[in-house]
Amino acid sequence: MGRIKPPRPAKLICGLISVDRDLLARARGLLAKQVREIEGVSEVWPFDMTDYYKDEMGEGLLRQFVWFAGLLQMDRLADIKRLTNQIEQRMAEEVLDQVTGRPVNLDPGYLTLSKLVLATTKDYSHRIYLQAGIYAESTLHYEAGGWRAWPWTYPDYAGPTYHGFFTEVREALKQQLAEGVDAGPGSTPPGPEAG
Repeated sequence: MGRIKPPRPAKLICGLISVDRDLLARARGLLAKQVREIEGVSEVWPFDMTDYYKDEMGEGLLRQFVWFAGLLQMDRLADIKRLTNQIEQRMAEEVLDQVTGRPVNLDPGYLTLSKLVLATTKDYSHRIYLQAGIYAESTLHYEAGGWRAWPWTYPDYAGPTYHGFFTEVREALKQQLAEGVDAGPGSTPPGPEAG
């Protein structure tokens, strides 16, 4: 019988997509206020490897990532996904854009030393159910000194563009684990009712 032991904590990240840099900044502000302090921010890249969001969000989309301070207890991912969905809804109501119904897309996930996991509301054969309508997907794995894609990995994640950022987050995680930083009670985000 295998001995049950608690997993090591992870780094919480979030991917942002929007057509406007000001909306990305607004979303970052809400994430910092409602989820937790942001520790690092990526550059902004064109989100042009798919037109999946074109009808909902418009053309000329931009992609950015953030990572958050402290460490994360991985079983909090579903709560965080529901919270980021609430932030998306709040921004949609505030912006009231008649052209694009969704001003920002927020994709939270966590990064361990061996993988990047994203939360999603969509079920599929390779996704694992967490709770309350939220699933998890191992999107990348770290092997032989670099990030590797799975057959189902989204094309933008599979390419090398974001991998430098994910490696930077991985190094921050490695350092914090070595320092004994703990994902204790204060490391979890507020509940979905937080405003």
